[in-house]
Amino acid sequence: NQIQTAFREPRLLLITDPRSDHQPVTESSYANVPIIAFANIDSPTKFIDISIPCNNKSTNSIGLMWWFLAREVLRLRGSISRDMPWEVMPDLFFYRDPEEVEKEEREKAEAAAEAHTVAKAPDFVAPDKEDWGADAAVTDWAADGQPAAAPAPAAIAAPVAAAPAAAFQVTEDWAAQTETSDWAAASAAPAEQAPAANTWGGSSQW
Repeated sequence: NQIQTAFREPRLLLITDPRSDHQPVTESSYANVPIIAFANIDSPTKFIDISIPCNNKSTNSIGLMWWFLAREVLRLRGSISRDMPWEVMPDLFFYRDPEEVEKEEREKAEAAAEAHTVAKAPDFVAPDKEDWGADAAVTDWAADGQPAAAPAPAAIAAPVAAAPAAAFQVTEDWAAQTETSDWAAASAAPAEQAPAANTWGGSSQW
């Protein structure tokens, strides 16, 4: 404002985007004020004296470019040395909404309070590994799964004891087994020796 006593004529104009800041660019061209702008690939360069190519669409990119420019100005003035890193972090040049900052701080405080009040759940404990081979080994596969036979009475045990032993014998060599091929003849001999009173097919233990 030229009416104010503290008015000073600008000597240099720094803008972030020539497209969005077209009004100050036009007005500065009337007074021959030099303009330095961060220009993207699609930024207009009319009335721009010095263009600094960069990404001027991202908030973090704009903050980083202003950090570079401020550091270079301080080095040209001799305020800081080029041999030493600048202790100012670029995060200070990133714009953050005050409401979002307060929200993040409030969420962190609530999370810290909840962590102190709620006890930590125990870690997952894996169950004991099942041992599938703990069962007793089966030696007689022919009798596996069959119920144990009940002891026969004395009247039935006498004829059974006189019956000849079965001709079939379990061996490792299947070709050497002595099983008869005539199944009808093998089943006829026990039927003839069994008494007529106990031919109802089954055990007498009712």
